[in-house]
Amino acid sequence: MCGECRDSHHAQVVLDYIRQNGASFFPDLVEGCGLLRSQAEEALAQLVAVGLVTSDAFLGLRALLVPSSLRHRPERRRRGSVAFGIEDAGRWSLIRRGHLAKEDAVEHLARALLRRYGVVFWRLIEREAPRLPPWRDLLRVYRRLESRGEIRGGRFVAGLSGEQFALPEAIGALRETRRKLETESWVAVSGADPLNLAGILTPGPKIPALASNRVLYRDGVPAAAMVAGQVTFFIKLDPATEWQAENIMLRGPDCAPSLVPNISSAESVEAR
Repeated sequence: MCGECRDSHHAQVVLDYIRQNGASFFPDLVEGCGLLRSQAEEALAQLVAVGLVTSDAFLGLRALLVPSSLRHRPERRRRGSVAFGIEDAGRWSLIRRGHLAKEDAVEHLARALLRRYGVVFWRLIEREAPRLPPWRDLLRVYRRLESRGEIRGGRFVAGLSGEQFALPEAIGALRETRRKLETESWVAVSGADPLNLAGILTPGPKIPALASNRVLYRDGVPAAAMVAGQVTFFIKLDPATEWQAENIMLRGPDCAPSLVPNISSAESVEAR
């Protein structure tokens, strides 16, 4: 039974028809359910309102909001008129609860990535866990959030292809990073950490994503790495600083930095 539609026999009839026959066009629903056109429209409106049914096209949902007197019937439609007829909806089908749950989970992860990095694009999440949704699924969420005005889309990191999205407050932080002077901040991360982005966002070799490996950042730029117990320096350091750097990596990963490794040298902030 349609628990939310117990007061509507017609809604239950339409729901049962779609369950038995799959996605159906509106004329098929009218004929197959033995209902008047107005009865079928009212039934669909109730099913859409409780989240049980949707249509292939947005026009179908829009048609349910337009008074029937203002809709253009196929036989009365004039050339050039706007189509608001429910026949333009395509097929009507059930909304799968599992699909909704998956969409909610993907949006939750997409927002978590934004909170973690401030700016998100496909190269940035290369080191994230394999169970992360594919980028195409995250991209749909980010486009939707951008259309709502919750996040910004644009070219925030130059030299990298693909769409990029940022929290509004992250754009100011990026500009501030470009102006910030070097502070000699050293941070070591495990090779298995998602912040092991050496060779991905920055020049130089990639460091295998193993927990025993280390990447050492100096002011957000990879300065050295320890792979299989062997230390390699990417920048020129004096002997005393090299000794300090090796000790930092031997002590193990520090707390993860609050910002993505410094990419200010390749950064341009252009939001849309």
